Amino acid sequence: MIRAYIGIGSNLDEPERQVRKAIEALRALGDVAAVSSLYRTAPWGKTDQPDFVNAVVALDTKLEPRPLLHGLKWLERDLGRVEDGERWGPRRIDFDILLYGDQEVHDNDLIVPHPRLRERAFALVPLVELAPRYRPLLDELPPEQLAGVSSIS
Repeated sequence: MIRAYIGIGSNLDEPERQVRKAIEALRALGDVAAVSSLYRTAPWGKTDQPDFVNAVVALDTKLEPRPLLHGLKWLERDLGRVEDGERWGPRRIDFDILLYGDQEVHDNDLIVPHPRLRERAFALVPLVELAPRYRPLLDELPPEQLAGVSSIS
């Protein structure tokens, strides 16, 4: 088993409910070892859309990185995500592999640690809740990004 940290986000169709459903769905891919609080976050990248609800799950899994990615994509479709090609746009559900143990993966469609993890308060704040050793990364973020993240549970 290896511990992967999975970021979850939603800003459509009752986002808090969507994130809670996604957390339960992750049990199909491994053991859910820990779940962060849920956070309301300002949109990133494309800002003219509703706020997101984000969380991070510590998932103990036997899956290698690529099969884990395929499993996450399958769960996204099963949970109603529609791929419309809009980058950083609104979505019912989104999973990201933030970390996969201490491993690094550099492939065409999979980079771990997540390539923009250090830029995203919406992923770092819940990650640090579960893995405090990453707290120094929060100091690298602009204060206005951190201000856009607030705990809702």
